Amino acid sequence: MLAGRKVLVVEDEPLVAMTVEDMLTELGCTVVGPAMQLAHGLRLAETAQLDAAVLDINLNGTRSFPVAGVLQARGIPFLFATGYGGGEALEGRQEPMIQKPYQMERLAEMLTALISCEGASA
Repeated sequence: MLAGRKVLVVEDEPLVAMTVEDMLTELGCTVVGPAMQLAHGLRLAETAQLDAAVLDINLNGTRSFPVAGVLQARGIPFLFATGYGGGEALEGRQEPMIQKPYQMERLAEMLTALISCEGASA
């Protein structure tokens, strides 16, 4: 289900970005990015051909919500990632969220569900 899928990664921590990139590659995905700054994430969200995205909520103190808005407008499914506990980081938003540190099985599960739901509604 994930093989060949193009997944945008927006993550400001280089080591975490490399880790999620490695996991996605192992799952057969093509990684777009990673974007480590909001402006780069916005450009990729606006222009890249994407099947899904993983967005770190906090990018150097700035929320990634504008990237989420662009993806929503384009109909591209995404999930947020956070190292903070609970849903407070989402500030009332309802999108799916994965906890860091990433676990490959959970990441695969969540992305597969996102892409499956998107395919069902298309």
